[in-house]
Amino acid sequence: MILVEADASGEWDSSTGWADLAEAAVKAAVAASGARDLIAAAVAAEVSVRFTSDEEVKRLNAAWRARDKATNVLSFPMVEPEQLAALARAEGETLLGDIVLAHGVCAAEAAAKGIAVADHARHLVVHGTLHLLGCDHERSEAAAEAMEAAERRALAALGVADPYEMQG
Repeated sequence: MILVEADASGEWDSSTGWADLAEAAVKAAVAASGARDLIAAAVAAEVSVRFTSDEEVKRLNAAWRARDKATNVLSFPMVEPEQLAALARAEGETLLGDIVLAHGVCAAEAAAKGIAVADHARHLVVHGTLHLLGCDHERSEAAAEAMEAAERRALAALGVADPYEMQG
């Protein structure tokens, strides 16, 4: 069972159901990743999603990654990739990790792509969730292709257009 806790700062449009968006995106990413057993497991696998300001993301990026700039999404895994399979057989509750999205960066990227901020946020939550599940596009070209394929499957399940096809 996947539990999602999401909150949004005042910069994010309050008319959008960010918590529902985050929950759907996390579950779609888990299903697309092949970690489907987590959805039905006795363990409550929890993901925290925070929709916040560029400034907060910049502070987190500087503190945890030594990069003094805002970025679109940060992921903070709490479970090592090799421990994920054991979670499906566990009982209790496990925090998979945290995902943090920067409003200004997300909105600017969405505008540049000509897509809705909500759709871009869905993509970023999917991307962040896949990182929590051990995917890493920086490890190798094959790993990047596998992660991109999982993103495409998850976004298709959410009714979101393929972001990589749009890039040309």
